[in-house]
Amino acid sequence: MEKPRLSESQEDYLKEIFKLREMNETVSMQDLARKLDVRPPSVTGMIKKLCAMNLVEHEPYKGVQLTETGEKIALEVLRHHRLLELYLARHLNYSWDEIHEEAERLEHVISEKFEAAIADLMDHPTHDPHGDPIPTADLEIPDSPSLAPLPSLKGTRSIVIGRVMTQDRDILSLLFRLELTPGQEIELIKNEAAGIRVRINGSQYLVPHSIARLIWCENTET
Repeated sequence: MEKPRLSESQEDYLKEIFKLREMNETVSMQDLARKLDVRPPSVTGMIKKLCAMNLVEHEPYKGVQLTETGEKIALEVLRHHRLLELYLARHLNYSWDEIHEEAERLEHVISEKFEAAIADLMDHPTHDPHGDPIPTADLEIPDSPSLAPLPSLKGTRSIVIGRVMTQDRDILSLLFRLELTPGQEIELIKNEAAGIRVRINGSQYLVPHSIARLIWCENTET
């Protein structure tokens, strides 16, 4: 797609606004400062620039929103990022907890030809290794099953992990060791005060609530 010439930082802002809007009804300046690990005055300055470029809108009490053009750019960067994560994991043997940082470096510089080539090589995947949906070549979000955070599920049941909502390397490494990864079927046993008790391939684990809330699952019961 044709787009204005942007810095990597500007593209990162658009991408993070989109990701935060997925999870929250509104995105505040404070949300962006925490997510991007920058000072609030820096966020204010960048949002003013992006507003002047007609890529975002900011209204009091409504937070920061992407314009149609801003959203398309955010989706293109996300497509690059998530395709790269899957390519790195599937074809270059990067570990699950390494792919995010590498994709962060590469997402801004690959060409549309390279993007199309790796998408074709991988048969046009719909989700990355963390379960995040990969925008299509037309910059649409593919359909995904309805997911809910692990602590919200009740009773003893069989469930499938659909998405892991973190990029923290230490947490990803732990989840990988426990096999708490997208596509893995687990048995929900009990919601306890200290965490969620689950069974994975015959072994029981108590997953702390702080980590369990990052694991979004699909209910396999009919």
